[in-house]
Amino acid sequence: MALTLVIGNKNYSSWSFRPWIALKVAGIPFEEVLISLEAKDFKERVLKVSGTGKVPVLVDGQTHIWESLAILEYLAEKFPTAKLWPSDPAARAHARAIASEMHAGFQPLRNACPMNLWRPAKPHPLTDAVLENVSRIDALWADCRARLGAGGPFLFGAFGAADAMYAPVVSRFHTYGVDVGSPARAYMAAVMALPAWAEWRTAALKEPWVLPKDEPDWPTVLRVQ
Repeated sequence: MALTLVIGNKNYSSWSFRPWIALKVAGIPFEEVLISLEAKDFKERVLKVSGTGKVPVLVDGQTHIWESLAILEYLAEKFPTAKLWPSDPAARAHARAIASEMHAGFQPLRNACPMNLWRPAKPHPLTDAVLENVSRIDALWADCRARLGAGGPFLFGAFGAADAMYAPVVSRFHTYGVDVGSPARAYMAAVMALPAWAEWRTAALKEPWVLPKDEPDWPTVLRVQ
């Protein structure tokens, strides 16, 4: 039985993007079910597969996993050849630490710069709290690339779970014209060059749904042509 990943809008749902891009880059077959976040029956439909009523949810037969980082851990165990975590124990521990840091932190950045793929890339005013988040992520990416990134252009060389966790941040930094150093900029370029990135973005730009709370220029909705 194929895996099923239940997701929200591709333009906005950063948490959905994380396991989706991990599955795509790893070449793991799955079926996609998209439920718009503003659908009147959104929670009713999602509650059928997850007690939280939130996306994403991975369904594998009778096993339901309803949280992005847990989904990535499940995939890493079920598909060990995908190598979603580094093989070296120290690098693997570091990858899990930064993935967890992303999962639990950077709230100012999330609030001020929602993922919005159809917004034309241009600078957006950032508070000191957001700039602190940016500085931490910039340093974190540069450190991973310098110490642990041999063998590829991603945080730990090959694309893995940590990269999936930071993929929406790459989108945010690009969309809002966030200034980062050259190692971080090169890393962003590598992530955005992935075919999976292009596939997700192409679908996002075709979506009809507009969520005001995730439109930073509201009531204006800026969309790339």
